[in-house]
Amino acid sequence: MQDVPLAITSLFEHGRRIHADSSVITWTDDGPMTSTFAEVGDRADRLAAALTRLGVGQGDRVGTFCWNNQTHLEAYLAVPSMGAVLHTLNIRLFPEQLAYVINHAADKVIIVDGSLAPLLAKVRDQLTTVEHIVVSGADADGLLGQTLDYETLLASERPGFEYPAMPERSAAAMCYTSGTTGNPKGVTYSHRSTYLHTFGIVSAQAMAFSQYDRLLLIVPMFHANAWGMPYAGWSVGADLVMPQQFLQGAPLAEIIEATRPTYSGAVPTVLNDILHTRPDADLSSLREIVCGGSAVPRSLIEAFETTYDVPVVQAWGMTETSPLAAIAKVPNGADPDDAMAWRARTGRPLPGVQIRICDDDGNPLPWDGEAQGEIEIRGPWITGSYHLDPSDEKFNDGWLRTGDVGSMEPNGFIQISDRAKDVIKSGGEWISSVDLENTLMGHPDVLEAAVVGVPDDRWDERPLACIVPAEGRPVDAGELRDYLAERVAKWWLPERWATIAEVPKTSVGKFDKKVLRQRYADGELDTIDL
Repeated sequence: MQDVPLAITSLFEHGRRIHADSSVITWTDDGPMTSTFAEVGDRADRLAAALTRLGVGQGDRVGTFCWNNQTHLEAYLAVPSMGAVLHTLNIRLFPEQLAYVINHAADKVIIVDGSLAPLLAKVRDQLTTVEHIVVSGADADGLLGQTLDYETLLASERPGFEYPAMPERSAAAMCYTSGTTGNPKGVTYSHRSTYLHTFGIVSAQAMAFSQYDRLLLIVPMFHANAWGMPYAGWSVGADLVMPQQFLQGAPLAEIIEATRPTYSGAVPTVLNDILHTRPDADLSSLREIVCGGSAVPRSLIEAFETTYDVPVVQAWGMTETSPLAAIAKVPNGADPDDAMAWRARTGRPLPGVQIRICDDDGNPLPWDGEAQGEIEIRGPWITGSYHLDPSDEKFNDGWLRTGDVGSMEPNGFIQISDRAKDVIKSGGEWISSVDLENTLMGHPDVLEAAVVGVPDDRWDERPLACIVPAEGRPVDAGELRDYLAERVAKWWLPERWATIAEVPKTSVGKFDKKVLRQRYADGELDTIDL
């Protein structure tokens, strides 16, 4: 067989040539803006040439600080194909984390949407490796200082860039995950891993994309590469609908009604928002929605079926798994009455992905639906290490330790029951309880603080802060919340607060958070809401 590298460049070239007339639709304040794959491909050529002129070479990191739009897609195509590394920056990080990931990755150029300039400006003076900032759209207030204009750069170049032959194991893109405690960890995707993940998710066993589809990309392109959907859709010629910042229920319903997508993916929070703001919406064009990022309530799956006649399928993965690792397709031969129960489970691994559960000593446990252990995973699109961070404790004999605890059925279906660490998932994003605790315990009125995730109708989980006051000091929850607001991201701030006499502890002196969660569930905590 011919030894042809599995590279993003070949996906790019295939889509632009074979599906030249497919559409990229970006939603704007004035309605949809449409370009063809051929036009986007030509602009990607110009971007590659412009970045080369700016001194970007093979292996250099190019950050993107953008919404889901055509500009971001052009970077998705151009940057890896020219041999550089696409670093998608999470616009929701608080400034300290954002500065850390840009410097840790050593980004050389950042492409930023003009509307997001105020967020990037907060860390501009802390960036040690960035040589150029390219602004797409206007930085109306000039907050970023000296910048380059995206459209001016592209206009100075011409299509027809000669892309290098890339070794398939070379870096193509990277994304940082801040999972639990400490600094965010960088995950680097190779051309090979991205190529194989693309073919994994377009298969009928997963999302079954084809040229007849139109994909609405709700999942942010800075969040695990929008679950791989941009590359998957491009490679098969599916139209791509980009919602930019219009990510609330009402505008998304309007976009669906106007553009008639056949497939989409979103976290449960977004689907809940559509359901509660536009129960009358016409979603009939959608053949399926894949949902993940946090556990998908069965009630949400049932509500979409009842209200819109649209099936919602649960999927599971993480930044370290590119991200799709498992999907809850109803198994062949299942009793129709059990279909909803199967769809509400975490999912079954895709071909090429191996999953097991292990006990505390790292020994595999049986797939009997009863044994509970930490989920471990390996495969061609699963990370084998973190960028400049060995983190040996995250790997067990070549398997990635996911930090999720669950069981496995004999047919390979996973059911996640808890998290090995007490990370809080809110709206599909992670909040570190330990970081919140450590920050709170820096306040002079606080002796101890324990933060646990509690159920929330809108966000799935939100933090509950349990405070042990320092002796002789009254606790003011409002003051503590203001204190936190200066030190963490706004969306991390707890709405629920409780004062307790002491934090329950395990036999080795660790906070026993399951006791606090149970006390909250039983109504034993005297909580206040802010």
